[in-house]
Amino acid sequence: MTGNQDSSSKRAKVSDVSRELGLSPSRVRQLADENVIPSTRTEGGHRLFDMSAVRAAMARRALVRQPSIIEALGEPDWHRELTLLGLAEHEVWLRVVSDLSIDTTSAAGKIMAYAFSEMLNNAIDHSESETVAISWWKNEDLWCFEISDQGIGAYIKLLTVLKLGSEFEAVQELSKGKRTTDPARHTGEGIFFTSKMVDIFQLVSSGVRWTVDNIRDDTALGEAPGSSGTIVVCQIDPHTTRQVADVFKQFTEDYAFVRTRPTVKLFEIGTTFVSRSEARRLLDGLAAGFDVVEVDFNRVTDVGQGFVDELLRVWPATHPGKKVIPINMNPAVEFMVKRGLRRTDDIKPFS
Repeated sequence: MTGNQDSSSKRAKVSDVSRELGLSPSRVRQLADENVIPSTRTEGGHRLFDMSAVRAAMARRALVRQPSIIEALGEPDWHRELTLLGLAEHEVWLRVVSDLSIDTTSAAGKIMAYAFSEMLNNAIDHSESETVAISWWKNEDLWCFEISDQGIGAYIKLLTVLKLGSEFEAVQELSKGKRTTDPARHTGEGIFFTSKMVDIFQLVSSGVRWTVDNIRDDTALGEAPGSSGTIVVCQIDPHTTRQVADVFKQFTEDYAFVRTRPTVKLFEIGTTFVSRSEARRLLDGLAAGFDVVEVDFNRVTDVGQGFVDELLRVWPATHPGKKVIPINMNPAVEFMVKRGLRRTDDIKPFS
């Protein structure tokens, strides 16, 4: 940008704001006088602007009231308010599956297993809330869940940790993927991939509703009733043919490989593994006895990104000198494992 002042500076002039917003200088001054956009004055009376704050103010001004997708659904078929301390997302998911008779072998069931586990884990690990409210709606044409907490708020937490200018910049970062407030434990991809898997995804925080509509291939920002915390809503057609692995492949450019030793036979526990808490439970106590843990995926049909990341990246990183080696994987599981292992430093080809 040319001129005496960079428009991204915290001390932008009227001319910088005018050029950035495409408004006349007089209109910029009018908006400042009306407190639509924030400004300060120098000792000489000249206005100065923080462009991040200006952009946020203008974006909020442009928002229209955007309804939640659950407003027309009526009373939920399943609702619980749970204490987050000690909560394990996979245990809640199993309760939902049992109570609502969800077909976990269907494409929709696999997608919702991933989405629900990732979004509830975010509330557990990031929200700083004491409780979480969970609602489910289920009928022949629609499966939908809402997870609501009273914590710090997803946008506020992200912009604070990443030192962003506004909640709108936080939405931008979330939409890119790979952004997290806890990089040692999370890849930052959970929200991104959830928003791509379900039919409709909504995240509400700080009075802003971010909607991703994969049916119309559209995204939107809208105004929502202001409240503390975060609300996440995910909806899917139970008859969808969309596959979890296909969504990952669509947004994966490359992945790394690792050489494929006591053995944990996953099939003795189940056939689908999605959540981080499942991985933590699986490896609990193994660090004291073994340097290498072999995980046998024989007859396991599906694994989630959170499970793989916790199993193969987070756990070894928090237990120096320990390794987890995956074996006997079908193509879908192997693909997810390779994606997870691309983030590790000690990478060798499979043999």
